[in-house]
Amino acid sequence: KIQEDNEMEKDLTLKDVFPPIDPYNGFMLDVSSLHSIHVEESGNPNGKPALFLHGGPGGGIEPIYRQYFDPEKWRLILIDQRGCGKSLPFAELEENTTWELVEDIEKVREYLGIKNWVVFGGSWGSTLSLAYAETYPDRVIGLILRGIFMLRKKELQWFYQEGASEIYPDAFEHYVKPILEEDRDDFLHAFYKRLTSKDRMTRLEAAKAWSIWEGATSKLYADSNLVERFGKDKFAEAFARIECHYFVNGGWFNPEDQLLRDINKIRHIPAVIIQGRYDVVCPATSAWELHKAWPEADFHIVQDAGHSMSEPGIRSKLIEATEKFATL
Repeated sequence: KIQEDNEMEKDLTLKDVFPPIDPYNGFMLDVSSLHSIHVEESGNPNGKPALFLHGGPGGGIEPIYRQYFDPEKWRLILIDQRGCGKSLPFAELEENTTWELVEDIEKVREYLGIKNWVVFGGSWGSTLSLAYAETYPDRVIGLILRGIFMLRKKELQWFYQEGASEIYPDAFEHYVKPILEEDRDDFLHAFYKRLTSKDRMTRLEAAKAWSIWEGATSKLYADSNLVERFGKDKFAEAFARIECHYFVNGGWFNPEDQLLRDINKIRHIPAVIIQGRYDVVCPATSAWELHKAWPEADFHIVQDAGHSMSEPGIRSKLIEATEKFATL
């Protein structure tokens, strides 16, 4: 099922987020001898369980994420993944891999006594949602995926080396500033060297350049507030270090198209894929390839949107999806 959604023609039907709410529960969960992750619960303790997986990796929880779910219908669980947000140790790369995050999710589910849940993730959150669902398909009763990213070489090359640079040459110029000319044939590894430097200023300069690049390209219309948030020291350090760590290691997928290869494991799970037509960070080709491999999932292209979940058309489709999945 493919739906092309020109939201500019349907402004009056766009759904807005729910009012702000505070968590009713929050705690730290030890998931290894090194890592403790921050977990929070919001909404209705007796509602349908849903897990929200943030982007990055390394992005952390934002309060607005709670507002995509009707608090009367949902028991919403949000996790700061290893090394970011309130999780400890901060910006830590040791014992921080895709498959350790998958096991963390399962530890949270078991700790909270949840039999199964709907999983919601965008960008890197869509990657982790797919990885978790394909590992534990019996624990997932629905998938809401946005801005599809499967961490393949062509996706990384497009955004971090050459491709998006042709659309945002001005922002790209700022992104590459910390990298010497002789190192610019491989930006991922050049950034990784700086992001893991023992010198804090070297790390921070690289982290802010990396993070601001994503903030500057995430929306169809540039958002200075988003760029400012991505450029803050603490956010940038965790976001850039953890992202780059995952990317130079190919997400620990083997083969690199593992998520597509294993789609049969989750074909039976109700799912929706929501993609911005002009997403520069995670171009629509990845969502299209996922749709072709998994035609059973509903597929929506939002015509007047980029990458961000807060853009009106994407926001509206995500809320439509949470309203629909609340009745599963």
